[in-house]
Formats: sequence, C-alpha cells, structure tokens
Amino acid sequence: MASIPLDLDGYTDLPPGLIANVVTYLEMREPPAGRRATRTDLRVRRVETPDTDAYRALYRRIGEPWLWFSRAVMPEEELAALLADPRTETRYLEDAAGPIGLSEIHLGEREVEIAMFGVVPEAAGRGAAAVLMDETLAAAWRPGVRRVWLHTCHFDSPAAVPFYRKSGFRPFKFAIEVSPDPRLTGHLPRAAGPHVPVIDPAETEG
Repeated sequence: MASIPLDLDGYTDLPPGLIANVVTYLEMREPPAGRRATRTDLRVRRVETPDTDAYRALYRRIGEPWLWFSRAVMPEEELAALLADPRTETRYLEDAAGPIGLSEIHLGEREVEIAMFGVVPEAAGRGAAAVLMDETLAAAWRPGVRRVWLHTCHFDSPAAVPFYRKSGFRPFKFAIEVSPDPRLTGHLPRAAGPHVPVIDPAETEG
C-alpha cells in the first residue's frame, strides 16, 4: 500500500476505501492482587487447537458490532497455524448454551500479549468479561513474565478502556492504524460496525 504524509498537528485525508483507527496500548507490570469475579454459571475452558470455523464464528459474534477484522481478513492457513502454535493459548468463556467469550494470548519469555479478548454483546455488563479476564491473567502471569500487554481502539466498545484500567492495565502508547475498510473488501458485512460510516468510493464518485 502506498504511503501518504501524516499531519501531526491537524487533519490528514485518506484515500478512498480506507479507514483510520486510533489504537490505545495498555500494559500491566505486576500480577493483580486477586481475582475480581465469581460466576457459578460460567466456566473458562482452554481450547488446545481451536477449530477455525468455530473460532471465526465466535469472533464474529463478539467483534462484528465493533468492526473487528484482523482475524476476518487473515487467510485460513495463517489462522490455523497461529491457533496451533504452542505459544498461542485460546480460551472460551462458556455458559450453559455454549461459548460467549474469547481470549487469545501469545506467550513470550518475558512478556505476554493478550491478542484477543471479548464477550458477546448480550453478555456485556454482567460481569462475564471479568471472569474471563481473571482466568486470562492467571494464565498469562507465569514464572519469568515481567509484562502483560494488550491493545484496543476507538472503534471498539467505549467500555473497553475503562474495563482494562479497572483490571489493572495502564495506557502507555497511542498509534494510528490505517487499513482497507473490510466491509468494502467483502470480509465483513456492510452492517458491521454501524457506528463507523461506510464511505464507498463507488457511491461517491461523480
């Protein structure tokens, strides 16, 4: 993709078909004091080698309202290899009906990235995410780890940053992500992420 100059003190117009997203990075330098949530109706299950179809289905349920697209645009072979990598651990949050949440961590010697984290919209605001985060952090903070980090973005739920801060994470960096609009490339339905307008070059020409 061609590059364009970025105005660091003003506005930068994007080429047609692209979207821009402000990303917030957060980190945790020591384990939390204790677990925050208990729900006897929920369980967190580690999935050793997730089926990619089931993974994508849960990912879509959680992320399409917020325009998640990284796994949607990832080629099948690449996603299968990522999920099968021994440095990747995937966990599903489940209720009696099945999976309602997802966490995916990438393990390093000194740090762990929480690469994916979320619950389905109908489970939001009911303490389910805290249950999943407790288990995710317990898995991430293993001997030798000095930092756990993640990122979210302004396309995501407005509750994301407050939730992560309440969980013990501290913001440390901003970035700007520019990418093709996945609703125009066919990777997501046009109705995904309704809070982010679709600007279709084919409809605005002339």
